Amino acid sequence: MSATDPTSTDLATGVTGKIIRFSWTDGPTKGAAHVHVFHEDGTVEWHSADQAATHDSGRAGVDRPAFADEAVASGVRLISYLSSSGFTLTVVLNSLTGRIAGIASNEKTWVPVHGFFELVPTPGP
Repeated sequence: MSATDPTSTDLATGVTGKIIRFSWTDGPTKGAAHVHVFHEDGTVEWHSADQAATHDSGRAGVDRPAFADEAVASGVRLISYLSSSGFTLTVVLNSLTGRIAGIASNEKTWVPVHGFFELVPTPGP
C-alpha cells in the first residue's frame, strides 16, 4: 500500500490501538522511519523501523509517554507526546494525502518536520 492510498492512512477513528510508520523527509531524522504503537491505555512507544518490535506493553525500559490525539478536520489529526528525554513531537497527519507536518522540540531546539505515514497491520493474537 502506498502512503497516498486512503486505505493505508485512514485515521477516522483516531490513532488509539493503531501502529503507524512515520517516514521522515526532513528534520533531524531525515531519511529514517519510525514505527509508533499507540496503545489503548493512551500511551505511545516507538522504535526505528529497522528494529524488530514485539509491541508488548510489558517490556521493561520502554519509554511510553501519554499522547494527545485530536481531530482537526475531516481526515486530519493532531498528535503530540512528550518523551522522557524531554523531546516533544507534535504532528498533523493528513489521511487524504498520507503526509505528516509537525514540530520536534525540546527546551533548546524547535525543528519543523515533514514526511509520510502509513498504517502497519496489527499483529494477530
